[in-house]
Amino acid sequence: MTRILHFIDSLSAWSGKSFAWCIVILTFSTCYEVFMRYVLNAPTVWAFDMSVQMYGALFMMSGAYALSQDAHVRGDVIYRLLKIKTQAKIDLVLYALFLVPGALALIYYGYGFASDSWFYKEVSWSSPSRIQIYFFKTLIPISGVLVLLQGMAEMTRCVICIRTGAWPPRLHDVQETETMLMNEQEDLRRMEEEANQQEAGHV
Repeated sequence: MTRILHFIDSLSAWSGKSFAWCIVILTFSTCYEVFMRYVLNAPTVWAFDMSVQMYGALFMMSGAYALSQDAHVRGDVIYRLLKIKTQAKIDLVLYALFLVPGALALIYYGYGFASDSWFYKEVSWSSPSRIQIYFFKTLIPISGVLVLLQGMAEMTRCVICIRTGAWPPRLHDVQETETMLMNEQEDLRRMEEEANQQEAGHV
């Protein structure tokens, strides 16, 4: 089971990191537009569409990756004080009630949007460049599939945690400094508790 969960984690990480390069394209295209507009007084007609599509692709395709790293925003003021099994039960219910239906809706309606867009060879009407956007709309159902797949993995983790009382390991990646410090504090607290238990046992 751990190998399957890690495979899904790695798939989410691959998609997120691959589309992270969109930020590089977005940065260069924006800088180019600023140079052309304010230095040469010759603004482009495609920069706006480019920025929208690159940012949209980055946003959609990084959802599963963020979920695999437990990086989504969480109101954990009370949550982090609860027992691990209780946390897993809450997560399982929320995944079932919100994430799964949301991902299914994204797949179903996204497929309809993408299919229509490909049929009409849809182009953007927000600028004179008329950039094709059916490629971009194809990412909507694909991102839904990735989020749903990662959601299934997270629900499986919740079930395992409820049964064993411990979260199964996940593939870790670069973390924010705050998260690293919190994990270090949690490890120190756990080590202190174990040391206190050992001392109590010797007494």
